[in-house]
Amino acid sequence: MPSTTVETPPESGVSLSHGLKQRHLSMIALGGVIGAGLFVGSGAGIAAAGPSIVIAYAVSGLLVMLVMRMLGEMSAAHPSSGSFSAHAERAIGPWAGFTAGWSFWVLLCTAVGLEGIGAAKIVAGWLPGTPEWAWVALFMVVFCGANLAAVKNFGEFEFWFAALKVGAITLFLVLGGLAIAGVLPGTDSPGASNLTDFLPHGSEGFVIGLLASVFAYGGLETVTIAAAESPDPVRGVAGAVRTAMWRIALFYIGSMAVIVALVPWNAKEVVEKGPYVATLDHLGIPGAGRLMSVVVLVALLSAMNANIYGSSRIAYSLVERGQGPKALGRVSGGVPRVAVLTSSVFGFVCVVLSYWRPNDVFPWLLNMIGAVILVVWFFIAVSQLRLRRRLEREAPERLVVRMWAFPVLTWVALAGMAAIFVLMARQPDTRVQLYSTGGMTLLLAAVGYAWQRARARH
Repeated sequence: MPSTTVETPPESGVSLSHGLKQRHLSMIALGGVIGAGLFVGSGAGIAAAGPSIVIAYAVSGLLVMLVMRMLGEMSAAHPSSGSFSAHAERAIGPWAGFTAGWSFWVLLCTAVGLEGIGAAKIVAGWLPGTPEWAWVALFMVVFCGANLAAVKNFGEFEFWFAALKVGAITLFLVLGGLAIAGVLPGTDSPGASNLTDFLPHGSEGFVIGLLASVFAYGGLETVTIAAAESPDPVRGVAGAVRTAMWRIALFYIGSMAVIVALVPWNAKEVVEKGPYVATLDHLGIPGAGRLMSVVVLVALLSAMNANIYGSSRIAYSLVERGQGPKALGRVSGGVPRVAVLTSSVFGFVCVVLSYWRPNDVFPWLLNMIGAVILVVWFFIAVSQLRLRRRLEREAPERLVVRMWAFPVLTWVALAGMAAIFVLMARQPDTRVQLYSTGGMTLLLAAVGYAWQRARARH
């Protein structure tokens, strides 16, 4: 087993702690795949693609499996809290690590704000008259405080959040399976009656559903970031990556199949209530819809917690590699506390913008992060393509996780990403996201390259 190291900032000599246990990593890997995007964002995809959303999730799920396998290969060989950013720097150059890392940091910090807003809407709906901004502030303080104190707090929050999400979606799949089979008391099997109009909006609707499904998978990278703060990061990454396939197939593709089999794709409740709540309400199980809305709240809070953690570690790693303000790399008590605070404040600024400038600045920010996850996946694939040969030549014992059918499937993944970029350019809604993200990526690449040249001269 290769040796495992965690970055240590040269200016401080203080390293991140190893406060995450194997049970934390296992549950982060299991629950991290059940994100807010699945519970909240899948309704619009179903409305556009109809029953073909199952195929859309299967296609994008295959791409995600390939990306996770590539990332797992590199992260098991070189554990780092910078994850794909550190790999991109090693494979392509400092400018690539800078671009991938800071674009992902902006994505995660913005997502913290978005998830806070989503969670606040749910709680304000239960308690009418309470201000949403106050709930966002409360959630932000709780998770910022937990992440400031110790990494084990992040691990414990995620352990129990993930356990609840996994339990809920497993129960959902069991109840749905029984209803489809016609053996759930009080319900009749719908048969294939909801599946006849398979492509209700033709290929255009399928493309919209496919794009929605791609972005629902965001957040899977957290386990490779978190593994660097565990006593055995190689084991943590290897275990997470090897089980990624069945988790994606079961939780994402399986639940989409249950939803479209039981509920008409064009039922307005699918978008208004969310597909999971709409399905349980449709089955007439008392209180089940309300219970699922609690699970959606947990998924949003879990994502907030994970994104505060992930953004702070990405920032820490970038600074450690000389690609950001040194203050962000300060570590005390094994935690990069300045990075945690900065990431949380940025997230809260996004919340303020959603109230203060909802018609111009906030939508611009959302468009700018719209395709970042695809940019990150692109860097992962190119990095793996370049690092695999180097690893085979210099340190074959570090190849604990291997990409399948290398290099063929790496090229297949890159072709899949290129196809998604083309599809985004063809859709008016996603075209703006593509161009906005492209602009931010080019700007960061230019700054990163200038930074790289300046450092080379000194």
